[in-house]
Amino acid sequence: MLQVRVLAPRQICNDAIVAIRADPTTANLAIMRGVALGGHGDLLLFDVARENVNSIVDMLRELGIEATGSISLLDHVTVISNAAETAEAAANGHPADAVIWDEIEDRAEEDARLSWSFLSFLVLATLIAGVGRYLDQPILIIGAMVVGPEFAPIAAICLAIVRRRWTLLRPAMTNLLSGFALATAIACVVWAVAYETGLIDRFAATTGAATDFIIKPDVWSFVIALLAGCAGVLSLTASKSSALVGVFISVTTVPAVGTIGLTLAVSAWAEAWAALTQLFINIAGMIIAGTATLAAQQLTNRLPPKTRRTALRPRAGKSHRRKTRPALKRQP
Repeated sequence: MLQVRVLAPRQICNDAIVAIRADPTTANLAIMRGVALGGHGDLLLFDVARENVNSIVDMLRELGIEATGSISLLDHVTVISNAAETAEAAANGHPADAVIWDEIEDRAEEDARLSWSFLSFLVLATLIAGVGRYLDQPILIIGAMVVGPEFAPIAAICLAIVRRRWTLLRPAMTNLLSGFALATAIACVVWAVAYETGLIDRFAATTGAATDFIIKPDVWSFVIALLAGCAGVLSLTASKSSALVGVFISVTTVPAVGTIGLTLAVSAWAEAWAALTQLFINIAGMIIAGTATLAAQQLTNRLPPKTRRTALRPRAGKSHRRKTRPALKRQP
């Protein structure tokens, strides 16, 4: 269950109250008159089943609340309520499968903006990957994959395409491409200095049986990128962050960037081109699969709910307990 907090003028709140009471997926409505907007507005608090929160938010927006007040979504840690249980039973689907689009879009907007933290993690991951390729150490390659933050803007690109948020698409692509370009340039400079001072040699930089997969893109590179893109988007929409780790260590994006920087520094053009091809294959695969997955989830959310043939009555003595995820607040 989610708790929705609404601040709005009195008349709009009255209209919202009628709509909220008419929706069987809501419960525990609390009305506080004259406590908002300098005494000219009301505060509404109510619970709603996660599966139906998108419809509720759309209804509140249609009433103009986003422009005249605010809508906040708060995730409960525990709800003990027969009314909440009945509301959730009235919703179509399972709470774990609910996609809260406002939450996903807020996260994507943040991920689409270029930040020093994103660049720092990407540069560090690229350098670690370069060392892993030079020493032919897969464990360092895996570590670089986990550190790399590149999936966040990739997911933002997928969302921008599916939800037609074109103002989000450009900054997300800029974030991703400029991040890779900067990381490659810094890595190239670092490795060039190491090469000129005799710390590394060209042979070690271009060979390594355990990490040769980075410079050998094939059809399986694309297949893995497709699967990883699908899993990554599902982990974000379902807030299953543990699954993202598997995504990070499945795709060869950061290792490819690290290898590009290393091989450019020692003038190994063929290896650099092969690593660049690997990078493009992985990015394309994740964007294609991620976009398709989000489109499928959006279509599923638009399907009409199934009609329930049984009466929805709370069972005596049973409480509603459900663990939920971190809070989301949306302000106008």
